[in-house]
Amino acid sequence: MDRDRLALALMATFLEELEGHVAALNRDLLALEKAPSPARLEDLMTSLLRTVHSVKGASRAVSEGIIELACHRLEEVLLAVHRGGRTSPELMELCFATADALDDAGRRLAQKQDLKGSPLDELLPRLEEAARAPVALPRPASPARAPVPEPPAPPVEAPAPGAEGLPVRVSAQKLDALLARSGELRVGGLRLEGRVEMMETAREELHQLRLRLRGPDELVARRLETRLAQLGRALAADRRTLLQATSGLDEEVRRARTLPFAEACAGLERNARDLARAAGKQVRLEIHGGTLELDRSLLQGLREPLLHLVRNAVAHGLETPEERREAGKPEEGRMALSARLLGGRVQVVVEDDGRGLDLRSIRERARARGLPVLNDAGDARLIFHSGLSTAEAVTAVSGRGVGLDVVRSQVEAMRGSVDVAFQPGQGTRFTLDVPLTLSTLRVLLVTAGGHTFAVAGESVERLLRLGPEDVRVVEGRQMWSTPQALVPLATLTAVLGLPEGTPRQRPGAMVLASGEVRAVLVVDEVVAEQEVLIRGLGPRIRRAGHVSGMAVLPDGRMAALLNPSALVRAAEGRTALAGLFPAPVEKKARRRILLADDSMTTRTLERSILESAGYDVLACVDGREAWERLQAEGADAVVSDVEMPRMDGFSLTEAVRGSPRFGRLPVVLVTARARPEDKARGLQVGASAYLVKSAFDQTHLLETLRQLL
Repeated sequence: MDRDRLALALMATFLEELEGHVAALNRDLLALEKAPSPARLEDLMTSLLRTVHSVKGASRAVSEGIIELACHRLEEVLLAVHRGGRTSPELMELCFATADALDDAGRRLAQKQDLKGSPLDELLPRLEEAARAPVALPRPASPARAPVPEPPAPPVEAPAPGAEGLPVRVSAQKLDALLARSGELRVGGLRLEGRVEMMETAREELHQLRLRLRGPDELVARRLETRLAQLGRALAADRRTLLQATSGLDEEVRRARTLPFAEACAGLERNARDLARAAGKQVRLEIHGGTLELDRSLLQGLREPLLHLVRNAVAHGLETPEERREAGKPEEGRMALSARLLGGRVQVVVEDDGRGLDLRSIRERARARGLPVLNDAGDARLIFHSGLSTAEAVTAVSGRGVGLDVVRSQVEAMRGSVDVAFQPGQGTRFTLDVPLTLSTLRVLLVTAGGHTFAVAGESVERLLRLGPEDVRVVEGRQMWSTPQALVPLATLTAVLGLPEGTPRQRPGAMVLASGEVRAVLVVDEVVAEQEVLIRGLGPRIRRAGHVSGMAVLPDGRMAALLNPSALVRAAEGRTALAGLFPAPVEKKARRRILLADDSMTTRTLERSILESAGYDVLACVDGREAWERLQAEGADAVVSDVEMPRMDGFSLTEAVRGSPRFGRLPVVLVTARARPEDKARGLQVGASAYLVKSAFDQTHLLETLRQLL
């Protein structure tokens, strides 16, 4: 990886990490403001200091001095508060302002803006002064210049009769057609990008030809080159204009199609009441987030799954009033439907306070139907299989085993997933996760068996280059090995029934997620990530195995949009047989370095340095994980941060030195703690070397390791 690409990758990682740290700061500051108990105060201060320290170290790795300085001063303020054991309203306001300024700094960096003059830069003097007197804080100085008065608001004119305020009815079909045309315009704008590149290529070829011409021919070629350049600039400007217009049109059409979530719940309360009354039960249905505006087609797709889940809760989950009294519950059962936005997705939860699921009965019915039973909590998902029901008798409401199968198939048709959790005697919770929009999607394009396929980018957790060391063989089948679990591993060609290609030394793969379940699918090639227009399969194709739609690519080609949930389920039954990799080639053993740092940004930087130098790196997020992996997998040297959760670098070094097996292992501490007493303690606990991050030099680190090894 070259220097520029590494810098971009580090910045992207830092911004992602910063967002999480800002959320953690706000959460802990809110808890601190409520005057917690001394024990809770100690935990909060430790968490706050660790968060600020992590941001400081990560900002140093990406050379953002203003953020580093602000965090250093905030760290001093919090240390003083920690020692004093008390805070003040002014101090809390300053801490919250710093958290907001850090969030603003992240947005500015994402837009490649300078932080000079930013709110964070302006807070530095107040932070410095607060560090000297952390409790008695000065109030912000009044601005030197008089505030500029805001311009008077323009007068509001009453709309002309008939001009505004009257609703206009538009058929859903017309809105659907308008959205489809808007999507096609967007694809057309994306195609123009390719045309601009073609124009630039033609101009460059003409330029090379002109250099070989002389006389009148050279003059003609020059004029043509100038005209092509003008045309290329005009085409690029038209493309930008078109994309801006189509983006605005797309947004307006979407807004016109939105309805409140309560629309999808219309009729559910009455349905639940009637079913409960017929069964001699009592139920209260609550709806939360009913005003959340969602796309009409999404709400339409949710209606039937929500109806089945409500009916299922009344029939199977809620008890009769007598049973609830005996269990110490109110006679009236409670059901709740809630919706909330999570990024670009919508999470809908249906929960009740009934008896929960009968896992023993579910397993018995599953074994009778020949379904695989795992004997763990994941067996609860067996209820989504067609034909499986725990009802003792078939009624108009239950017993056929089709309701939850319909829920799963319809949610997956919307490129979503459904999961279930329960507590025996306490209730059941179904979670539906669906995309916010069904017309466009950011997808990952991959190839398998000579075909191109699209996979929703939000379902791909990560991309891998698999090697034999990443795979474990369990009962003759290959699994991807992680520190937490073994994940099913299959080839996309096997899942889709396509002919297998030639095995590769390090094949590419993607980790797919469906709810809490994961699977790794090996692909021939990862082509690109693009925003595409989605088209349905049409009424003639009701269900196609593993395919939920078609993606219209920017060049006009079509690619099958794969269903992540179906792929994950299929991968569990088609894990790759041993032999995915060719016979290993004997190679020179590489030194293994165990790297421990809780900052993702710093960890990524140091890992890149070590791997570029030819080391194998085991990266860990804290000292506890590093110690466990060292005992399980071994290493030739340890490179560790000091400030980490669960087990810090000093404790890790002491554990290594106290081990008969690893007592002579080189340990290098790389930390921001530059005080002499910290260095002395590091050497006292047995560190082989102590490097300070403020003077960090990759050559120094590599030379230190070379000498120690």
